Order: sequence, then C-alpha cells, then structure tokens
Amino acid sequence: MYAPPIQRLITELGKLPGIGARTAQRLAFHILRASAEDAVSLADSIREVKERIGLCEVCFNLADAPRCRICEDTRRDASLICVVEEAGDVIPVERTHEFRGRYHVLGGALSPIDGVDPDDLKIAELYRRVTDPAQPVAEVVLATNPTTTGEATALHIADALRSRAPEVVVTRLASGLPVGGDLEYADEVTLGKAFAGRRRL
Repeated sequence: MYAPPIQRLITELGKLPGIGARTAQRLAFHILRASAEDAVSLADSIREVKERIGLCEVCFNLADAPRCRICEDTRRDASLICVVEEAGDVIPVERTHEFRGRYHVLGGALSPIDGVDPDDLKIAELYRRVTDPAQPVAEVVLATNPTTTGEATALHIADALRSRAPEVVVTRLASGLPVGGDLEYADEVTLGKAFAGRRRL
C-alpha cells in the first residue's frame, strides 16, 4: 500500500511496546510531516542512546558513565539498598523523595516458565554487594512488583540473604489499598494484603 521506506518505518514503529498498527501508521505520517531537522534529531537521539547508555557497574541502573549518578552521589546512604526489577522502576521510587539509599536493578524477575533463572538476573551481584565488608549494608528493601514472579523473586532473595547475611534487615514494600480508593472496589487479594500490613496509629 505504501512506498517501501514508509512501510519499513511503520513496521519498525509497530515493534515498540503498546504501539499497534494504526498508531504506528499515525506516528510514521507525523514523522513525514515533521521538519527534516526534527526527524534527524529523533534519529540521532535513538542512535546516541544506543551508543552511549550502558549499565552501572555497581547497581546495573542505566548510566552514561561507568557508574550511574545515584551511585556517584556521596550524599546517598550506601548501607541501604532498594532492589527493583527494571531500571524504569527506579524513577517512581525516586519521585516519592522518601528513599535516600542506593539501588540494585535485577534486570527482570524469576520466571521458570519463561526460562528466567537466578543466573539470568543480577542476583549474585546483589549477594556480593551485601556481603562486601568494605561497604557494610544494614537493610535491603525488596521493591519487586507485587506479581507472582515479583513475589517469587523477593522470597528467593530474602531466603538467600537470611543465610548469607543474617545481620542485614530484609524488608518488603507494603501493598494494599491505594490512597483515595474505596473498599467496595478492592479485590480480595489487595484487601488481604492491606489487612496483613496494617499498623498501629
């Protein structure tokens, strides 16, 4: 239907998550209508991010240097590590302004069905960080997603840390009712988690 370059652009855009055929088509025509400078700028930014962005050598967050900006920040509490599944999970935690420690990005969650084993994630590197005498760790916050795979990953790490570093406190993010939500619309699992995580006022 379209000239091969347009069809290729639509096909490539359609590979992006959450982009269907119709949205890919709209984006392709938007790029065609854009100025040459804007189109080249978009292409250059994609090329630059692929060439310059890698993983932090300490926490495996995205970085444009050997270490990410959070690991380089001396004001952060190095004895407190928040474990997340993906680099994108760091952003919402940072937005809360509640956490002043450092991070460890696993690169996914355990899922034997999908063939994701502990060796496929940065779990061994986490154990090395926690047991490193040069940089003592007091607490590990497991902030994996509240999904089946996220829960399994958190339990796996918690069990291993109990035997490897019994002096380290291992905590899990609380889960339950969202602020502003109604009990009437809460499902049983969410409400059950809210009851289990209740605290004294």
